[in-house]
Amino acid sequence: MRMRLRIRDIREDHDLSQKQVAELLMCDQSLYSKYERQEREIPLNLMIKLAAYYHVSIDYLTGLTNQKTPYPPNRG
Repeated sequence: MRMRLRIRDIREDHDLSQKQVAELLMCDQSLYSKYERQEREIPLNLMIKLAAYYHVSIDYLTGLTNQKTPYPPNRG
């Protein structure tokens, strides 16, 4: 099953360029572009970074839910 990532949509919603997000993730813009087009699988650590940056859940970024709200932090 191939998921439809929302990383392009949310980037555009925040008026950010691919270059700006790539800098946040410390990767090349060309590599980030491949993540958006799903030509390369985005590593989990980068999905975590994006979810924290946008204040959404990874489930939202991966299209598994329409609920943007991230889960509460684990305090244990």
